[in-house]
Amino acid sequence: MRTLLPIAAFAAVLIAAPAAAQDSPFVGEYSLAEGPDVGGGLLIRNDGRFQYMLAAGALDEQAEGRWEVRGDMVCLTTDPKPVPPAMEKGAPIEVEGAVPTLLVTWPNGKGIPGVDFTIGFDSGDPTEDYTQVYGWTMPEDDERIPRWIEVREPIYGITAPRYELTEADGGKLRVIIVPNDIGVVNFEGACAEKTERGLTLHRAEGDMRFVRLGRD
Repeated sequence: MRTLLPIAAFAAVLIAAPAAAQDSPFVGEYSLAEGPDVGGGLLIRNDGRFQYMLAAGALDEQAEGRWEVRGDMVCLTTDPKPVPPAMEKGAPIEVEGAVPTLLVTWPNGKGIPGVDFTIGFDSGDPTEDYTQVYGWTMPEDDERIPRWIEVREPIYGITAPRYELTEADGGKLRVIIVPNDIGVVNFEGACAEKTERGLTLHRAEGDMRFVRLGRD
């Protein structure tokens, strides 16, 4: 999902941007001052647009949109506004000849590993685990009946209300993750303040420090 330009190419885009629509000291390119396993960048263009990207392990983020100066800060708004990913219940499908107790897939049926879940039963304590590509199946010696399942995708924080299982479900559940604009950050006026070396972006998930490039 790293569809934005590499950080090293931000400068070329900045030079090629349309004639200045806004004159601000915030205009420029910035590199994320985190690491060593985290990389990212922010480009504030002089046409009133910005581009953002982040790569941190399995997490990829990106965004583009409008910026405006508010007092002594620059504030970002993603435009167009992204459609968040969602979970929906799907028809059970077989995996290796059997229907798993829980299977999380993409719309094309490909299984998704690493999705956390909690299953509640007709008796006893709930079970917590995470899915494999082939889903998750109850042990053969466990004769309890699943009554509800909660599913949580940990990387992008995708969740859904608890799925209550009926007799028609037969103790099985398939959840489809509809990606929509997965990985596109919905900046809604997230603001950054200038620092000695660049700027600090304040967002709900935490502050992000950027170093300005191209200046001593």
